[in-house]
Amino acid sequence: MTSVTAESEMPLPAAPFKSSVMQIEPQWIDYNGHLNMAYYNVMFDRAIDEMWLQLGIGPAYMKQRQCSTFTAECHVRYLREIHLGDPVQVQVTLLGADEKRLHTFEELRHATEGWLSATSENLTLHIDMEARKVAPFPPDIRTRIQKIVDSYAGVSRPEGIGRNVVMPSKK
Repeated sequence: MTSVTAESEMPLPAAPFKSSVMQIEPQWIDYNGHLNMAYYNVMFDRAIDEMWLQLGIGPAYMKQRQCSTFTAECHVRYLREIHLGDPVQVQVTLLGADEKRLHTFEELRHATEGWLSATSENLTLHIDMEARKVAPFPPDIRTRIQKIVDSYAGVSRPEGIGRNVVMPSKK
């Protein structure tokens, strides 16, 4: 594609979207012998970048249309340790969208064994990079995003959506 548009012939990503398989880098392992918490976000972010390409809002979109996305809110849950040598893959569910926002839920899983390591729920804003302000998606992008949201209608919602950070109650 020479220009950035959400063209109708570009296939929609599968619902839910699955990233490429990623490997843990040695410098990401902390003194506890497992993946440092910061690098879970790196892998979630890499997966989102892959999905954004499918939405038509990747780096070329920023360069040609001077628009991008910023994360406004993120809630990560660490459920099971990941270690050096573990192949991982992120599954992304696009839960909802409006004219300026995307609501996603990501699950980091062991790529061969399938167990869940971590989740990340995010609210992402569409940004006009010249004004550095939240702005509506262009109509072609908004239409494509809505088609993808609609394609998720039959997908079961992952456990953990909308959780708050709270101390357990004492009984």
